[in-house]
Amino acid sequence: MPVKVSVIIPVYNPGIYIEDCISSLQRQSLPPEEFEVIFVDDGSTDETPARLDALAAEDPRIKVIHQENSGWSGKPRNVGIEASRGEFVMFVDNDDYLGDEALERMYDYGVANGADVVVGKMAGKGRGVPVELFRRNHPRATVENAPLIDSLTPHKMVRRAFLDRIGLRFPEGRRRLEDHVFVAEAYLRAENVSVLSDYVCYYHLRRDDGSNAGFERFDPVGYFRNLREALDVVEQYTEPGPVRDRLFRRWLRVEMVERLRGRRFLNLPDDYRRELFGEIHEVVVERFGPGVAAGLQPTQQVVAALTAADRYDDVVAFAEWEAGVAPTATPEGIEWRDGSLTVGFTAEYLSGGEPMLFPADADADAEAAPLTDVPKDVPEAVRWVASETAARFGQATADLLLRERSSAAQYFQPVEFTRETVPAGAGGEVRLVLRATATVDPADLPRDGAWDALVRVKAGGWTKECRLGPAPRENRPTPDVGLVGDRPVLPYWTEPHGNLSLELGARGKRLGLGRVQLGDVAVSEGRFRVLLPVHAAGETGVRLRFVSSGRILEVPGTLSPGADRPGSVLAAALPAEDLSDDVWRVAVCLNPGADRARFTGLPFALRAGGGSVLVTPAPGPGVALRLARRARRVLGAARRKVSSRIKAGGR
Repeated sequence: MPVKVSVIIPVYNPGIYIEDCISSLQRQSLPPEEFEVIFVDDGSTDETPARLDALAAEDPRIKVIHQENSGWSGKPRNVGIEASRGEFVMFVDNDDYLGDEALERMYDYGVANGADVVVGKMAGKGRGVPVELFRRNHPRATVENAPLIDSLTPHKMVRRAFLDRIGLRFPEGRRRLEDHVFVAEAYLRAENVSVLSDYVCYYHLRRDDGSNAGFERFDPVGYFRNLREALDVVEQYTEPGPVRDRLFRRWLRVEMVERLRGRRFLNLPDDYRRELFGEIHEVVVERFGPGVAAGLQPTQQVVAALTAADRYDDVVAFAEWEAGVAPTATPEGIEWRDGSLTVGFTAEYLSGGEPMLFPADADADAEAAPLTDVPKDVPEAVRWVASETAARFGQATADLLLRERSSAAQYFQPVEFTRETVPAGAGGEVRLVLRATATVDPADLPRDGAWDALVRVKAGGWTKECRLGPAPRENRPTPDVGLVGDRPVLPYWTEPHGNLSLELGARGKRLGLGRVQLGDVAVSEGRFRVLLPVHAAGETGVRLRFVSSGRILEVPGTLSPGADRPGSVLAAALPAEDLSDDVWRVAVCLNPGADRARFTGLPFALRAGGGSVLVTPAPGPGVALRLARRARRVLGAARRKVSSRIKAGGR
């Protein structure tokens, strides 16, 4: 059978960090006979070569090529391309991994849309990834209709015939930004590029030891020499004008201006900062016309102008001011509505920990004008930024994202918002506040686990994210757990920070069923009813368990929205003939269709006897259980005491 995809992985001393990559390849949903994996070992000196050879001996899909160290990833990728047999090649780094369905989804999407390049949604753990590019699927994307240029890493699926037709390969040797040169040309010469955004295909990981190649401090002279080669590609395949300026703007913004802003710049040693600034100044003056910086946001325009004017000290001072600018998002309401969670919040920017103030007389209807004169000093630059931010407030946006804690996969949620100017300050200034309502449908989230709510605020020259919170403890809304499909979904506030998170697949005490009161339980005419603090959008099947000394009974039940009170009514027929005279503990499973049905105890019991069933408080643990718990506490205390003595002796 023809090979659909060849996965090419350059390898150099990854150690244990290659294991996640290997495991993800072994889990791929694409049939094994339809893809191959080519590891190109670039002269590794650790145990990786032997690990890969053993892997290849067990798995016919895997091929290992050993070569002398070439210094960077370009040559190993080119060697992999030449050895590949697939219709498409997929580039993966040895310390990253793929989503389980990545190869199948990306291949099918590329074939369906006739794509030469397929860009799959990315997630970054400890490292940044493009966000705006993956708001939605782009079956036919170009550098003009989509922010493709935001993603220049090589982790794409590319049609092999396309690479051969245009003769495209990676630059080789020890160098930086070889991926920019390759990907920029691929974007500009492809007949079609398709962006797949509804599934996380690629997971970027930052190693615990911080030794990813991309995180090593670089030599500014060599780095910006290599960057010029990427600019050469753009000049070769575009005409002078707005499109070229927009593409150049990506390198000015990301590789230059952003390196000179805020804490990122201030945290560098002064001598390195000066060298970095000097190289960036040269590129800005040498390669970028006025149209490139004119399209930047206000703060970015200031940094670009000061850099072009070779004013290092002012760039440092402006970075010190920007380091105190941060967004804040305050929850205003959270409730379940028809199976979705409605989340209200306000968002704005702070400066020095206080709400940022802006001139009230800025013309919000005026067309944004680029910075024409370099500010004479930093206070003037700050005033100009404040005025421009207020004038552009009509373009400000707020988004709510949910980020899965273990993988960092993130998804935009639908948001409606209004923009408000709030009078503040003795000088007639205003605050710029975004008031938003987001609708979260947990059914759209792909996996159980903890999901953190983040707010992305775009205003003026800032696009920053912050957690949704903190919510003051006395004002925190406490919505019930929601039952969405077969998953309990628990909104909760983190401790100690008070930020909003969701737990999908919540169970046990986290469900909050211990809040049920005896008055909420009714037994009559062989029926059992109890009001639970659970939101159910419609009638849902659940399962009840009755446990006595030595016996367990299970019966089906239903959970329905409460008619006149918050929560849902759990109803079931009592197995009266099977309830022997005894005290029966009660537990409920809210998702009986799940792979592992889990029962949660309720804080009451049923006392059967004399032909009647009464509701009673749940009995406490038995004597044996109480003794066992006490023994564990005593043993734990003894171990901690011994450990403390050992540590004290070591000091």
